[in-house]
Amino acid sequence: MRIVGFFLSLLILISCHKPVDSVREIEDFNYDWKFHLIDDDSASEPSFDDASWKKINVPHDWSIEAGYQKEKGAASTGFVAGGIGWYRKAFALSQADEAKVIRITFDGVYNNSSVWINGHLLGKRPYGYSTFSYNLSEHLKFDGSNNVIAVKVDRTAYVDSRWYTGSGIYRKVQLIKTSPLHVKQWGVQITTPKVSSNVAEVHVITKVENSNDEPIENGSVKYSILGVNGNLVAEKVIAMDLKTSNKAILSVETPELWGVNTPNLYTLNTQLFIGDKLIDNVSEVFGIRIFNFDANNGFSLNGENFKIKGVNLHHDAGALGAAVPKAIWEYRIDQLKSIGVNAVRMAHNPHAVELMEVCDEKGLLVMAEAFDEWSNPKGKSLIYLGDNAAPKESAKAYPEMFNEWAERDLKDLILRDFNHPSVIMWSIGNEIEWTFPHYSKTFNDVNIESRADGYNFAPNYDPKIIKEAFDKNIEGIDPLATTAKQLVDWVKEIDTSRPTVCGSVLPSIAMASGYGKAVDILGFNYRLADYDAAHKQYPDLKILGSENWGAYKEWKACTDRDFVAGIFAWTGFAYLGEAGPWPRKGLEISFFDYAGFKTPRGHFFECLWKEDPKVYMVTIPVSESEFSFNEDDGWKFDIQLTPPPVWKNLRLWEWYKVNSKWHYTEDESIVVQAYTNCEEAELFLNGTSLGRQKRSDFEDDNIIKWLVPYKDGELKVIGYNNGEQTDEYILNTQGELSKIAMSSNKQTVKANDYDVAVVTVELLDNNGELITDAEEDITFSMEGDAKNLGVDNGWEKNVSLHKSNTVTTRLGKAVIFVQSTKKKGDVIIKASNSKGLSGSMVLKIN
Repeated sequence: MRIVGFFLSLLILISCHKPVDSVREIEDFNYDWKFHLIDDDSASEPSFDDASWKKINVPHDWSIEAGYQKEKGAASTGFVAGGIGWYRKAFALSQADEAKVIRITFDGVYNNSSVWINGHLLGKRPYGYSTFSYNLSEHLKFDGSNNVIAVKVDRTAYVDSRWYTGSGIYRKVQLIKTSPLHVKQWGVQITTPKVSSNVAEVHVITKVENSNDEPIENGSVKYSILGVNGNLVAEKVIAMDLKTSNKAILSVETPELWGVNTPNLYTLNTQLFIGDKLIDNVSEVFGIRIFNFDANNGFSLNGENFKIKGVNLHHDAGALGAAVPKAIWEYRIDQLKSIGVNAVRMAHNPHAVELMEVCDEKGLLVMAEAFDEWSNPKGKSLIYLGDNAAPKESAKAYPEMFNEWAERDLKDLILRDFNHPSVIMWSIGNEIEWTFPHYSKTFNDVNIESRADGYNFAPNYDPKIIKEAFDKNIEGIDPLATTAKQLVDWVKEIDTSRPTVCGSVLPSIAMASGYGKAVDILGFNYRLADYDAAHKQYPDLKILGSENWGAYKEWKACTDRDFVAGIFAWTGFAYLGEAGPWPRKGLEISFFDYAGFKTPRGHFFECLWKEDPKVYMVTIPVSESEFSFNEDDGWKFDIQLTPPPVWKNLRLWEWYKVNSKWHYTEDESIVVQAYTNCEEAELFLNGTSLGRQKRSDFEDDNIIKWLVPYKDGELKVIGYNNGEQTDEYILNTQGELSKIAMSSNKQTVKANDYDVAVVTVELLDNNGELITDAEEDITFSMEGDAKNLGVDNGWEKNVSLHKSNTVTTRLGKAVIFVQSTKKKGDVIIKASNSKGLSGSMVLKIN
């Protein structure tokens, strides 16, 4: 009778649920939107007339599309306009969809979004970096007529951040259809707590949702793990539990571990069954790895100790704004890996899923960060960095919503990115101390020394002295430490497999107040002088350089101390915003500029972070250099601080003043600098040696230097190890422009409407030498089916429209970002100047 009863129940259950043709459908919902900058709430109604609106696809960033605007923008956010924008999309559903749960997922909308379906308000989401979704089912029509989704984006506060944010639906959108019984959004969590060379335990937790809220019998969950080559390596079936989480442990024999040099990825398929009927299926990519932070020995991955060679990244990509295709992140991560980078800090907010995927696929460690501000806002700049003059209404920002939304936004970040093997820590905040004045006041009270350059002395770390001063500067409980503990508790509710961290600017005060003790790892932002004092006072403290100048002293301070896990240099790529005055739209204080060209700083750090022998050379006239030389004192460096009105200490983030050329006035005195990881370097001018020098003799800055009177011709530097030549670099005097050369980071792109090639233009003389002094207006044209996503020259003062066919070269270079369509074939890309000189190349779309 029990068997009969079970089958009867199953038949009733099936009859209650209309047949579902497919178990889970994920529809690309990026196409066929309409957009308009308009402040009219009637646009939420299905009957609203949007015939005149612009037809677009998302991701879409209206700020970068409109271009830089001095009067409508602000220094903090990159001199772009904000406003109120509306998006609308019509779509039809059939009766076959009526039995399904239908959700829409937005990966990111900046910001203050409100979403309607067929005139029904689904909800609002203020934080512009969060991924969120809504259940549309009860408000949909299934008769073949149009449903209308409307999205309002309120970016009226155009200076609501300290960097460029973008505006609009700037990340992808998906429509997801499932059975009423389905795996919850982000409902599969995978950890690998026990790993050896013989076997790895894969722990899986699955949360199942039953939207019909009806009893389910004979339900099961089937787990299948596919190996790196797609072969089945583990499988398990468990009985389904709707009330609590479904837990299972699978064993993978002889696991192929995920690491920075071996980013091996597995796939877990999670299937829900009622009887033998498949109801839902979810696939998650994951990696098998084990890592550790140690207070004395720093960081280890899979049992191997090494230093974190990290960079900070903001979420924009120069000419593309915040609407960044995955192919661009692949390009950028490849560039970073090429100079030895092995980690990225996602500054200072949740980043795109696509970037997380690329870090998984290419083997970069990730610090995932939630917030730059908590309940107290930071200053926003209007004209220039540091003026803090943004109008109050224009600077309204997330801190006004933090207390209401922080828990959800933080937990959603962790849930969304839980299974990425690249993620090794969760950051709850960046430089929060600046927004609580009692921290800075206490620091000044307990440190008598004058901070002449801001950061060059070891502060007082005596907790008793600091706590006494701290208590005098605050009444009651410290809100910063209290909030930190709450945020960490929320993280641990979801994930106990990874440590928490924060980027601290006053770690000596943070440790005494309790803020620094709330997190598992304390990140030191620009506080290398604190390392020894902090380690001595708090020997169990795990220390990480969470934000560091891209300078030799930062890396040396890390490598000289086993207990410092690594650094994250500011920054990997140039970013928009946090700059000014006009036309300085952003800061090129990075390893690569906006266009993706490697900077001198990038070459320098490649010599630090890679073992392959390398020598690189830059030059600068003595009259412009911060370096000087005399026989008595040798080489001296006198920093030239940034002149007003810009904050003078910005110079601490900038690189040395140098040129990548050999083209000056006859006999002009030139400082020649060599960056190398070789033991020695020798300089030759037109074949004559100007001396061989040891790198160890320049231990202060790791830069070998010569003083050379300029002569036309060839300047060559040769690197030596053990007396043997290992590398060389040559600069030649530039001639007249004779050729426009073109190249691409890839010769073939996929015909999927998303793939992108980065096409570079170089101005060359008749000897093939790059003409860095030339600035030419280059016009692009294309024959074939492809899209011009934008043009750029990499310069921080380039405020020309990126959505253009014309660009002025900078240092002899420029780029165009070419995106495929769905049509296969060859695309001919041409670049020409006004003098009739042109170049061309063929890009294959397959």
